[in-house]
Amino acid sequence: MVMLLLVTAITSCNQGPTLQTYYVNNELQPGFSSFDVPTSVVNVEKVEMTDEQREAYNSVDKLNVLTFVLNDTNANDYKVELDKVNTILKNPKYEELMRGSTTEGRFIVKFLGDSETSIDELILFGSASDKGFAIARILGDDMNAGKIFQLGEVLQNANIEDSQLNGLTEFFK
Repeated sequence: MVMLLLVTAITSCNQGPTLQTYYVNNELQPGFSSFDVPTSVVNVEKVEMTDEQREAYNSVDKLNVLTFVLNDTNANDYKVELDKVNTILKNPKYEELMRGSTTEGRFIVKFLGDSETSIDELILFGSASDKGFAIARILGDDMNAGKIFQLGEVLQNANIEDSQLNGLTEFFK
């Protein structure tokens, strides 16, 4: 019994850093901003949704966001932190859904879960060489990637408490 517990402890410790530990370790550090948004902040009572959109909305528990805002004095820190996040996201447990780039920067969408239709954590990571980076972790139970992406239209029509999202809107100014 003791041997089984030791093996389990050693195995779980050797999985390397996770986005959750990165988030917790950096949320109060200089250059970073963080916030958690429960789904209750998004008032969708008066928004018409398809059955798929309602199912997707109900599968989401909350959103964790961590941003690193680049300025004139922290360019070296930005590069170090960006490398840390990229290293974490290279772990094969984070399965890739898509990646791309725009004139403003790069983005990656990854997930943790059994499949694209049984996701426990959807990760949106974007970086811009002139602004910094943002990591959004959408947490829930058995989320479906295709259905989650349909929520964009719902969010445009929803009543959202702005005070909860100030950190995100400030990052994108």
